[in-house]
Amino acid sequence: MAALRRKFGEDYQVVNTNRGATFSSAPVKKKRQRFVEKNGRCNVQHGNLGGETSRYLSDLFTTLVDLKWRWNLLIFILTYTIAWLVMASMWWIIAYIRGDINHDHDASYTPCVANVYNFPSAFLFFIETEATIGYGYRYITEKCPEGIILFLFQSLLGSIVDAFLIGCMFIKMSQPKKRAETLMFSQDAVISQRDGKLCLMFRVGNLRNSHMVSAQIRCKLIKSRQTPEGEFLPLDQCELDVGFGTGADQLFLVSPLTICHEINPKSPFFDLSQRSLKNEQFEIVVILEGIVETTGMTCQARTSYTEDEVLWGHRFLPVMSLEEGFFRVDYSQFHSNFEVPTPPYSVKEYEEKSSLSSVLLTPYRERVFSVDCLEAGDEVAGPGSGSAYCKLPNKLQKMSSYGREDLQRKVLRLSSQPSEKASSTGDLPLKLQRLGSSPDQGDGEAQFHLKAIKVGFQTMAMSTGDLHQRSLPPTPAAIPTHTHAPSHTNMSSSGGRPEDNLPAKLRRMNADR
Repeated sequence: MAALRRKFGEDYQVVNTNRGATFSSAPVKKKRQRFVEKNGRCNVQHGNLGGETSRYLSDLFTTLVDLKWRWNLLIFILTYTIAWLVMASMWWIIAYIRGDINHDHDASYTPCVANVYNFPSAFLFFIETEATIGYGYRYITEKCPEGIILFLFQSLLGSIVDAFLIGCMFIKMSQPKKRAETLMFSQDAVISQRDGKLCLMFRVGNLRNSHMVSAQIRCKLIKSRQTPEGEFLPLDQCELDVGFGTGADQLFLVSPLTICHEINPKSPFFDLSQRSLKNEQFEIVVILEGIVETTGMTCQARTSYTEDEVLWGHRFLPVMSLEEGFFRVDYSQFHSNFEVPTPPYSVKEYEEKSSLSSVLLTPYRERVFSVDCLEAGDEVAGPGSGSAYCKLPNKLQKMSSYGREDLQRKVLRLSSQPSEKASSTGDLPLKLQRLGSSPDQGDGEAQFHLKAIKVGFQTMAMSTGDLHQRSLPPTPAAIPTHTHAPSHTNMSSSGGRPEDNLPAKLRRMNADR
């Protein structure tokens, strides 16, 4: 303190020394109330029962078993003490009414109970009779019928009290709750990827060598929510799938096991991310049930995990190792975990990104058709043919039929408009013109036709001569080798040249070229 005062001056003073150095650290989050404690105790109290408390007396045996041990021991001691005092008082009253107390050491007098002259002697007689000790000094004589009746009542009442209290204590001691103390759960739950899927995982273990027969595990999500109708549901319970459909919830609990809940569209954690986990408020209740192998009684162990105990991007350390002749479990690493690379976003965001990226990466395929192909498709896809076109859905068939009709109308419109630039053989390069005019190609089907049309994206170009020639059957004709326009007599004699079928305007353009 003196050094601090020399450094900061005489006005320096320590403030809030009870908290130490916590003023410089980040504010600690207030611990939230749990629905189920880590040891499995349900943090629920029932109040304002009114007249319903009589229901506890109707099931008195279960009520006594459910009480804590201190109350059970108190009831056990008080019951026997009161019963002994009451029965000893009844024996003393019989001796007092008969006058046995006044004949203390009279040998000629026959009392109801020999050697009972006061209350302590009556109490000792009851204890000897109840415990069947029978010292032989105090006994009932044959001249006391009321004593015989009281003796029978005492025997019956003592048997009932013994059966009730001893049975209650036996059930209390043999309850499988203590067996649950040797069933362990990990302190934290983790979220990481397993087999390419985001999973919520926790670990369970059995400390005893005796097995849990038919062990089964269940998980409940406790979270308040509001319905679309405006109803508020506090502590609403939702089931978490830990392998119910695949049988993974049935455990063979010989060694520690890691329980896995796959986060998928059916999971309530579908939209849970690393950032939203800090703002969530929920509690995961884990219930492990099984039959104790030694006693055959059903045992249930419980625990819970709040949102602060769920670690994102962690994985449990392995605890199994192979020794010489056996497997060894190291329970010192049972609660240990380590960080692993895990995507910080939710499964919902991951699926949305995946679907968007798949759409963007899909290559766009353009389909190129020609008028001949459209007509060939119409001929093949007849009413009696089973083509691929007929296998399309109705909506796609309508769209394709509308496209073909629109394409034919555009082609006819191009042929009828003189202002559009139409292609002809004169527009081709000289090399292609020479190829088209060579005498070796006498067949009309080998000539070049401008048929490439991209549907819906580019202007369709096609010569009107090709349109007209496609409607006529191909006729073999001699192709002249001259590139200039022939005379009228030659044209009439050949009759099979493509230039003869062109309009006058196109023939003049070819002649100018």
